[in-house]
Amino acid sequence: MTIVSEIRERIIKESEEKYRKFSTSLLPGVTNVAGVRIPVLRKIARDIAKSDWQTFLDNTNCIYMEETMLKGIVIGLVKEPPEKILHLIQAFIPEINNWAVCDTFCCGLKFIKENQPLVWDFLQQYLYSAKEFEIRSAVVILLNFYIDEEYLGRVLNTLNKIKTDDYYAQMAIAWAISICYIKFEKETLEFLQSCNLDKFTFNKTIQKIIESYRIPKETKQKLKLLKK
Repeated sequence: MTIVSEIRERIIKESEEKYRKFSTSLLPGVTNVAGVRIPVLRKIARDIAKSDWQTFLDNTNCIYMEETMLKGIVIGLVKEPPEKILHLIQAFIPEINNWAVCDTFCCGLKFIKENQPLVWDFLQQYLYSAKEFEIRSAVVILLNFYIDEEYLGRVLNTLNKIKTDDYYAQMAIAWAISICYIKFEKETLEFLQSCNLDKFTFNKTIQKIIESYRIPKETKQKLKLLKK
């Protein structure tokens, strides 16, 4: 039995019908959800990373969404030089077609913490892409690994320049700026007062900030006044 068929059997065994229906309801247009919970997938991914992970990643015939999601999680686990991991990321990104696979993949790329300059340059091709999930992938990587004192200005400047009408890309931008606000309120407020984000993305940004439990009630009232 190959690793691909072995993992597929594990996915079927670990699937839950109730969870499949719930997950499918959150993923419009995605019809191949098996219904395996994320902690279970992470355990399976750790097993793959200790075995023939390259063969698993090379599989281009994923039947279940969870197979694709596992590929993304495994990339974040393998112990390889950063250049090799970037090659794996480049091969994987075209397979991303929903926010769940995207976000689960991006948050696991811990090697970025020690390789910020290298990965920043790599991300530019995706930040200004015309493809929805290429943009979202790059933006979600930014919000996970680049919202710090050194990169804040560059992150905000970059997000301000992205031009997209794609919903999941716009929502990622709003999410990223909301995290900037939570971590760097003064600088991000100044950005919001002068940026040229489109109306939808700007208002979603304000909404996401207001939804945060870390923002005081009086501040939320003032932010509402900024909405376009």
